[in-house]
Amino acid sequence: MSSITRRDLVAGLACAGLAASAPAEALRPSQTEASASRTTAFIDVLRVPDAVTVFCGLNHPSPLSRSGTRWSSSHLQIITAPQQASLPITLSPTPLHPTHIHLRWSSSVAPGTLVLNDAWERSYGNLHWESLVPERVLPWYFLTANRELLNGYGVRTGAAALCFWQIDPKGISLWLNVCNGGDGVHLRDRELLTATVVSRQGMQGESALDAARLFCRSLCDHPRPPVTLYGSNDWYYAYGHNTAAQIVRDAELVASLVPAHAPRPFTVVDGGWDNRKAFPDMGSLAASVRRHHVRPGIWIRPLQADADTPPSLLLPAARFKEPAGAVPAFDPTVPEALERVLGKVTQAVGWGYDLIKHDFSTYDLLGQWGFQMGAQPTLPRWSLHDRTHTNAEIIRSLYQSIRQAAGDSTVLLGCNTVGHLAAGLFDAQRTGDDVSGQFWERTRRMGVNTLAFRIPQHRSFFALDPDCVPITTKTPWSCNRQWLDLVARSGVVLFVSPQPAAMGPEQREAVRAAFELCTNGSGATASAWEDNTTPDHWQFSPAMQKDYDWYQQSGAWPFKL
Repeated sequence: MSSITRRDLVAGLACAGLAASAPAEALRPSQTEASASRTTAFIDVLRVPDAVTVFCGLNHPSPLSRSGTRWSSSHLQIITAPQQASLPITLSPTPLHPTHIHLRWSSSVAPGTLVLNDAWERSYGNLHWESLVPERVLPWYFLTANRELLNGYGVRTGAAALCFWQIDPKGISLWLNVCNGGDGVHLRDRELLTATVVSRQGMQGESALDAARLFCRSLCDHPRPPVTLYGSNDWYYAYGHNTAAQIVRDAELVASLVPAHAPRPFTVVDGGWDNRKAFPDMGSLAASVRRHHVRPGIWIRPLQADADTPPSLLLPAARFKEPAGAVPAFDPTVPEALERVLGKVTQAVGWGYDLIKHDFSTYDLLGQWGFQMGAQPTLPRWSLHDRTHTNAEIIRSLYQSIRQAAGDSTVLLGCNTVGHLAAGLFDAQRTGDDVSGQFWERTRRMGVNTLAFRIPQHRSFFALDPDCVPITTKTPWSCNRQWLDLVARSGVVLFVSPQPAAMGPEQREAVRAAFELCTNGSGATASAWEDNTTPDHWQFSPAMQKDYDWYQQSGAWPFKL
């Protein structure tokens, strides 16, 4: 039995940040142990799977018969032909209406393997390393740690299916959800490349930073060029009760704290600007922000429709568990509805906003938040107007249309959007659920967690936004100061929500220092991230590490926030 403990293993595999720091010291078992671990710790999923089943509804499985790289039934064929470093999974034209494809690779999984999952869209404070849980849903990709190696398994970004994995002692499963709404897709005479499987085996001597980052980079061929995003966002002190004067005041504050020769910062006006009494002229507001040498940004909810919108342009209420409370939302497969959606984007660009933060589109389109989805991202028995494309294709097409409407020079920040489908299209992505300007516990639970466990996506898929740093009178400055310092040192997106009553000299100086840190392109590693979901020990370079205290005297709040 190896003398390396589980704690030693994962502490040595702490992945994060993108700073070009020296590789962390690798764990090196004996030659015999290393040889044994290679036979069980890494599973080859780039080979033809051992079984493939197609479902036209989960109650109607159809196991397929294999002939070489082809899997067939009387009305359907799936091709799983391995390439040099990937496995494309192609669904042939079919008169059937498939909902799911299940692929299975049989293999013995090494005892003691730990697994880290990703999330459907934002994470909700729930990312963590865990022993094998066979029914656990692992959206898009997952990492495993066993002895000295960190291995990765996933599908390339931009897939045409909503994909999740499972791992158990006997092998690995991949589920491809090819639904349209909650029903089967009508492919007709169209061939569909559903997803492309990619994996990466960890190498002895490499740091976990390199292993996780290189794996994520293998999933996204063409990320957007790196951007430096920092500045202010009013949401966590105003919560929609904002005014144009407040936004200009935020811009003045940001301008006074910007380091010399740094990229221009942003001031983002979040929800609430549709109140025309408080915001009489959005174009004039953008110009006022710009006069302070600050770039204006704006929040929009692109799919939201007015109550009097014709039903023919809307998604069906059946996508919600309680249809009576459904939010009217445009069906982006209806051309006129899509035109109205994109009109919100072009309007913001026309007003002069350089950054568009677009929100709620996953919830508005699929009827569920990410934490509600589990193995079923949509409820059954509903469909979109155009039934010939999968949900993943429709989401990706919507993102492509938003990118085109915004233009290449506009910064796109997705929130409640699907990062795996946004990669290569959006400049930045909110990777965790909302922090809070009212309850520090929510910032600890959501913000620290997403930064610790999804930071390998930073500059591999997009710029990672762990959400704002609220500076308010309702939340403890002792905690927010530490969150500000961590986000800044990590080199990710940094927006502060500065309530005027909470911005004293100490807070102003801390923000000034944070802006300088975040524009220097530093990086971070969450050390011993197996200990808990919000790690407190972080390393920023071989010579720089810090401990943070995320807890007030009373400890963590156990009740729902």
